[in-house]
Amino acid sequence: MPASTSWLTFLHLFAGCFTAPGQLLFEQLVTAWALCPGRRTLTRLWSVIPPERRRRYEAYARWVRTGKWSPDELWRRLVVHLVERWAPEGRLVLLLDDTLVNKRGRKVDGAGYFHDAVTSTAVAHKVTAWGLNVVVLALRLPSPWGGEPLALPVMICLHRKRREGATEEEEELSLIELAAWMVFRLIEWLPDHRFRLVADGAYAPLLRYEFPRTAVITRIRCDAALYDLVPPRTGRRGRPRTKGQRLATPLGLAAALSDADWTTVQVCVRG
Repeated sequence: MPASTSWLTFLHLFAGCFTAPGQLLFEQLVTAWALCPGRRTLTRLWSVIPPERRRRYEAYARWVRTGKWSPDELWRRLVVHLVERWAPEGRLVLLLDDTLVNKRGRKVDGAGYFHDAVTSTAVAHKVTAWGLNVVVLALRLPSPWGGEPLALPVMICLHRKRREGATEEEEELSLIELAAWMVFRLIEWLPDHRFRLVADGAYAPLLRYEFPRTAVITRIRCDAALYDLVPPRTGRRGRPRTKGQRLATPLGLAAALSDADWTTVQVCVRG
């Protein structure tokens, strides 16, 4: 069945990310993904497209594998549209985490054994599984129908394991480096907004980055080793410093504060 006008209007927002033939394939595949029952493999998506409209299967497989399109520009247009539509004013709340996408097959590009947080039930019972490790940056928005808020993904990046013997150009980014790159990109795309970035304790090292207009909320250990920001270069020869002066631990910093420095607030968590 043909797509509705409003759906096509939304898909036309991404017209500048593809060539003219690629835009048609993109619209057909995304529409088929929304209508496809069961597993959304490329073969099933191709079968959902009406026979009188679809091209040969090889055209879609070739476009997915080697097509000319810009993922960065696609994410940029999506986040700008979501913010203009749902959160044009105020501070934006960003949620950051990584997850495992289970994929079968030894030839899946970027796949490997990673920690599976879904099947790991306790600290002593950690499970690893084969799949793709992706870092997801989402925009937290109140749901129009009430209840729990929504987390709308605005950027997803694939994290690859670092390979032995890789050159400096081939070196893969760590989870923290990849997450920081994603946050910097989002801040660049939305220059008129302020942000509150929320992540779990695994992303506490993000505190060392100076994100413009952004407050980072995360968990850190009570005995964490904290350092001041890196001092400016002195012009002397030798390797530059990577850390500032050592600071007190979080417990030491809290103990140095008086009762007047603390504020009691009420927090609503999951209703």
